[in-house]
Amino acid sequence: MLRKLTTKVAGLLIASGIVASTGCIGITHGVNLGFLSIPIPISPYLQDQEELDFHNHERYARVPILGPTTSGNPVVALDPPSDDEVMQAMEKASPTRGGIPLLNEKQRNNVRIVKEKIADYVDPPRFIPLIGFAQLHHAHYKCSIYYSERIINGWPVPYTLEDKEAVEVIYIDHNHFHMCGNPDAGPGSVY
Repeated sequence: MLRKLTTKVAGLLIASGIVASTGCIGITHGVNLGFLSIPIPISPYLQDQEELDFHNHERYARVPILGPTTSGNPVVALDPPSDDEVMQAMEKASPTRGGIPLLNEKQRNNVRIVKEKIADYVDPPRFIPLIGFAQLHHAHYKCSIYYSERIINGWPVPYTLEDKEAVEVIYIDHNHFHMCGNPDAGPGSVY
C-alpha cells in the first residue's frame, strides 16, 4: 500500500516537472506570468471587429495638421470622403454584419454614392495646446447612398424582402488644422 502511494506521488512530481518545464507554462527566464501566459482563443467575430475599429481609427478618426495657408489663394478642403469611409459610416449607422447565413441575412447591392460639399470654412487663429497657433478648417459633406437592399429570413417561414430603391443620407465632417505663421520659426511667430 505504501509502495503504491510512493509510486503515485513520484509519478505526479515527475509529471508536474515535465509540464512545468515545457513551452510557455514552465520556468522561464525573466518575468513569468504563470497561467496568464497561456493564450486564450477569442471569437473570430470579436477579432474582426477589433481589426475594423483599428482600420477606422487609423484612417478616419484622426485630425491632420497641415502647413499654413498661403495668402491670396482660396482655402480648399482636403479630398472628399472616400467610398470606403462612406460605407464604414453607413455600416455604423445601420449594420448589415452579424447575420446568420441561411437564417437571417441582409445584403446591399448596386450601391451608388453621391457626395456633395455643403460647407467649407476656416475658424480664426487660436492657440491650441500641443500644436501652437492654428486654424481649424471645417468641411461638411452630404453623402447620399442609393442601393437595393435584400433581407433574407430563413426561419421559421422562409421569405425574402427586396427594396430596389433604398436611400440613406450620411453627413461626414472632415476637420483638419492649418498651422499659423512660420512653423519652422517657433511657436511665437504669427503672420
